[in-house]
Parts: sequence; structure tokens; C-alpha cells
Amino acid sequence: MDPAQQVVVRSWKAPIAFAIFAVASVLLFIVFGRDGDTTFRLSTDSDVIQLPQAVLPTRGTGIVLSIVLVALALLSFYLVASARKVRLWYSAIFAVLFLVAFLTWAAAGQTLPVPGLLIGTVGLSVPLVFGALGGVISERVGVVNVAIEGQLLGGAFVSAVIASVVGNPYVGLIGAIIAGMLVSFVLAAFSIKYWVDQVIVGVVLNVLVTGLTSFLYSTVLTEDAPLLNSPPRFDVIEIPLLSQIPIIGPTLFRQTIIVYLVYIAVAAVYIGLFHTKWGLRLRAVGEHPQAADTVGIKVNTTRFWNVALAGAIAGLGGAYFTLGSVGSFQKEMTAGMGYIALAAVIFGRWDPIRATLAALLFGFATNLQYVLGVIGSPVPSEFMLMLPYVVTIVAVAGLVGRVRGPAASGIPYASR
Repeated sequence: MDPAQQVVVRSWKAPIAFAIFAVASVLLFIVFGRDGDTTFRLSTDSDVIQLPQAVLPTRGTGIVLSIVLVALALLSFYLVASARKVRLWYSAIFAVLFLVAFLTWAAAGQTLPVPGLLIGTVGLSVPLVFGALGGVISERVGVVNVAIEGQLLGGAFVSAVIASVVGNPYVGLIGAIIAGMLVSFVLAAFSIKYWVDQVIVGVVLNVLVTGLTSFLYSTVLTEDAPLLNSPPRFDVIEIPLLSQIPIIGPTLFRQTIIVYLVYIAVAAVYIGLFHTKWGLRLRAVGEHPQAADTVGIKVNTTRFWNVALAGAIAGLGGAYFTLGSVGSFQKEMTAGMGYIALAAVIFGRWDPIRATLAALLFGFATNLQYVLGVIGSPVPSEFMLMLPYVVTIVAVAGLVGRVRGPAASGIPYASR
């Protein structure tokens, strides 16, 4: 075809999304703007380098940033009209500016502890990231993993019991990996070998694990909590030099071993999926199992063991509850985080880096409602709790780009 005759396909989804948020910013930060000053505390008391507090005029900051957001929204319309693509960095800048404006408005007249907000975000995101990584691997290989909730809960229960009995959190961590794999074995067996609907199997497993752990908690753990439900927790490990960096240091490098394992897991899954033979085979099985079978890849075997690997990673996320955060097992302590992790997989477009960022977004929204509640913000906590799900719906609807899962995900395959 002659290049001059080529039809340019323009997507107006991003500009429309920007326009919606720009209008919201004008209404919220200008029409319903608040007076006073907002103070952002940038350092903790233990930081070697103390950063000065940033004080912003609430109404003035809202007006300026709203004007900038409107300009960026209009510019995005111009870019699309000129057959140019709205880049990811452009969306990131827009999101950051809107977030700064919102935080300034929500914390008017108060002091917002930025390090505490970010530290809490990382803590709440750890099980979500592990669960999302497990979901990415499982769905990339062709199995819909709705059982992330059961894998997290199983890992939390087993890690608490084993670590309590043995007195060693590292042994409990291994137990969590095994527990997550066992749940995945059931999912893989029924969905791959017996062709049972994968979503139904996942939901049933979640209900089964929830009921089983609740029953054992009530009848066994509560009878002898000092022996069976008092696991030692991992100590905080400070990385020399890195932990002293303002804001970043306390957030990322004053954490427990489980958090550091998250960093390793994200890098390993990303490199493995897109830069190794294992990842190529895995993605081939999830996209076109017939073609993979033709070149000698054992489709169902590949699916089975990678679903097990996904469960092991999710089990690590369950261990964070008992060995890194709460310090004991409680009934239904995962509180639906497995489903949020599954939403992060979709929002992240089945990419480990994007899914991790989505999990961090969900963790940030959850922690933000706690922080705003402490400082007395007028923003209803219910709004903050629903925000991650609204963002997910927007993403799935395609307003932030094309969302398409692996072609063969959820479809059983009969090996030749």
C-alpha cells in the first residue's frame, strides 16, 4: 500500500481520561478548594540527613496544578489529532501532578508524613506483589489463577504454625512456599488434567482454604497459641549507605528479608519471562499451545509446573502477614488481597513490572486512607478504599490502553 494511502488509527482514550481528571481537578481543587497550608514532612527522626519540610499553600497549589493538568489534557488531544502517540511518561507526569494536588488539598492545615506514607505503602503491597507475580506466571502459561487468595492464606497459616513450633522464621518461609504449591497442585490437577472450569476451581479452592484455616485456627491454634501461633518475626535489616538516603532509604532499604525477596522476585520473573528460554516456552504455551506442541514443548507439563511455581511465589506473600507484619495467624487475615492481586495482574497487562506498579498503587490507596484518617482529613475513607477498584475498572475498560490477556489463558489443551 502507498504510504500516502495508509489510514492512521487514532485512539482518543488517553485524552478522554486526562480530560475527566482535569475537570475533576478544577472542581475539587478550585471550585471546592480549601484554605490554609499543607506541610509535607520529608524525613524521619532517625534519618542522618534531615530534609526541610515542604510547606505549600493549599488553594494556590490547587489552582496552579489544575491549570497545568488542563493544559496537559488539551495537549494530549493535540498529540492524538496530529497522529502522535501519548507516551507512558506523559501519563506518569499527569498522574504525579494530580496526586500532589490531591494530597495538598486533602491534608490542608495538617502535616503529611511522606516517609510514613511510603513505608506503609510498601508494607501493604508486599503480599499483593507476590500474588500478582504468581498470577502473571500462571496466566501467561494459560491457567487463570483465581486461587491467589487461597495460596496467600495457606502460606500465612502454615508459616505461622511451622515457625512457631520450630522457632525459626526461615523454616516457616519454606513452609509457606510448600503450602502455596500444594494449593496450586490442586488447581493445576483439576484445570489441566480434568478440564474443570479454572475460575470455578479457583473460587472453590479459596472457599476451601478459608474454611479449613478458620476451623483449624478455632480448634487447634487457639488451644495452644504460645506453641502453635506465636511465630518469631523477621528483624529489620538496614542496608548500609542506601538506608540513609532521604525518603528512599527508609522506604526501600530498612525492611525485612521478605521485602528484599520481593525486589529479587520482580527482577527474576521479568528477566525470566522475557529474556530466557524458559520464559519463551512459557509464553508460547499461553499464547498458542498448538504451535508449542508442534515444536516439541510438552504443553500440559509446562503448565502444571509453572502453576506450581506461581503458587510458591504467592505463598511467600502469605508468609509476610505472619512473619513480617502481624506476627500471628488470624481468621481470614488476607482480607481479599488475593483478588486485588488478580486485579493488579489485569491492570498490569500481564507484565510483572506493570503488575508490581499496580500492586503498589493499590497499597498506596489503602495506606493513604489510614494516614488521612489519622490527620483528620475530610476525605471519606470509603472513597479511598474503592479507588483501586475504580482505577482497575477504568484500566480494563481500555481508557489507559489496550488490555488483552494471553490468547490461550483459561482454555484447556489436549496433548497430541
